[in-house]
Amino acid sequence: MIGSNQRFGALGEKLAAQYLKVQGYKILKKNYKNKLGEIDIIAVDTNEIVFVEVKTRSASPYLSGQYAVDKHKQFHIMRTASYYLSVMKCELQPRFDIIEVEVERGSGQMKKINHIKNAFSQTENYARF
Repeated sequence: MIGSNQRFGALGEKLAAQYLKVQGYKILKKNYKNKLGEIDIIAVDTNEIVFVEVKTRSASPYLSGQYAVDKHKQFHIMRTASYYLSVMKCELQPRFDIIEVEVERGSGQMKKINHIKNAFSQTENYARF
């Protein structure tokens, strides 16, 4: 049985993927995993490949999901993305986004979605696997 926090996070990821599709993104992978880590959503937006970290929260005026994606988490996402790009031989420009999904815990209804494009950027080469 999946714990309630895992189901809650999975719901946020599903809502984020639906949002991206409506915005015209092509979803390539959801919950992509490799030996270096995991990326919630990989999508294409015009001429960019977008690596999306989804943060699902219940209503909280104090905590924004983007603050949970600290430098350590960013490093792992970028390193995982670099591996993906090298294996898939992808030539598109990478972009790193965060999508915050606010969901009412009881009903599972989405209250708000906040898409932060270019939330962080890769400043060094992570190709040393």
